[in-house]
Parts: sequence; structure tokens; C-alpha cells
Amino acid sequence: MIVLADVLSAEDLERLRGGLAKAPFRDGKATAGSAARKVKDNLQARGDDATVQALARFIRDALERHPVFHPLVRPARWSNLIFSRYSSGQQYGLHTDDAAMRGEDGERLRTDLSFTLFLTDPETYEGGALLLDDLDGEREFRPAAGSAVIYQTGRLHRVTPVTAGERLACVGWIQSLVRRQDQREILFDLERVRRATPEGEPRLLADKTIGNLLRMWAET
Repeated sequence: MIVLADVLSAEDLERLRGGLAKAPFRDGKATAGSAARKVKDNLQARGDDATVQALARFIRDALERHPVFHPLVRPARWSNLIFSRYSSGQQYGLHTDDAAMRGEDGERLRTDLSFTLFLTDPETYEGGALLLDDLDGEREFRPAAGSAVIYQTGRLHRVTPVTAGERLACVGWIQSLVRRQDQREILFDLERVRRATPEGEPRLLADKTIGNLLRMWAET
């Protein structure tokens, strides 16, 4: 689990919130699996709306530009992104996300990683924390607007009740080029070493090692 700060600027956030204010929303249960539907209480922007689709592309581009995102996630395929809105009294009970979802290309994809990108400042609403199950209990996330929480799909998680204000977020799922989490971590650590190494033979050796590991582990 990791928090990426500053995925979106203040100007980006204003653009997104302005667009979502005009977008059509519907009951979030429409996109939930059979088990999650029983505990889901929020609204979601309609994915067939042209404005919503444009905003989703904008967020995907912003994530792709973040310097940590690509070496951490190594995205191969994306789900359709979902914009969720929680008003006072709404929540999403304990659940786990589906192992396979509809991708942007209409085909099914394996969900390796999930993300929640927060679009409203935590000072403007109460409650609405993302709680992720960990080995030592639940971890709570309520970061600044423009920050994304990335975690392995399959973890039990929930959104606590919003008690005041409104919580906006974008959620999505990714099939990674590298299926296994331990292998992605090795590649991420090597990339951090590579970036900290000056130009020269040691950096070329890091490039070589990352490339060779990708040939061993990548799924195309």
C-alpha cells in the first residue's frame, strides 16, 4: 500500500470537480458485484456519458505522468474508471473487489492493483475514510485531494460513513505487466537504485538487469 501525493494539481481538481458537478450520477449498486451490492451505498457518475469518459482519460493521463506510478504498477491494461460520490450517511461496507473486470477495450482483465484517487480535501467532509485490511489490523487513509492510494486488489476494505459534507473520488483497477507482487517490488527497488545512480556503467548494468527481469516475468 502506498500513497502517491500530487497526482493532480489544484487546477486539475477544480476542472474535475466542475465537470462532475454537471455529470449524471446513478446508484452505485449498478456496478457492484453480488456480494458488494449488499453493502454499497453511494452514487457513481454514468460511465456512458461523454464528459465522464473525458474526465476518466484525464485522470489516467495524470497517473501515467506521475514519476512513481509506472515503475510501481507497470500497467498493461486498465479497467473503466469510476467516479464515486458519498453524501452524509453514505458508506461502502467491508468487501473485496472482483478478480476480473471489464476493461477499457471491453474484454475482461485480471485485477492486480486497485487505486482510489481522492478529489475532495479532507477538511471539507467528515468520515469517509478508506480502511484497508492489513496483517496487523486496518489502516486508515484520508489523504489530501489529488493523492492516490494504491493497493493490491483482493484486500478487504471499506469506506466509513460520511457524516458531513461530500466525498468525491475516482477508483480503478489495473492488470500489471508483472503478475506477482514480490516481483513488482524487486523491479521497483531496482528502478529507485537506477534513478539514484549517475550516468555510466553501473547505471547501464541496472538497466540491463531490469530489462532481463522483465523478459523473465512480464506477461504479454
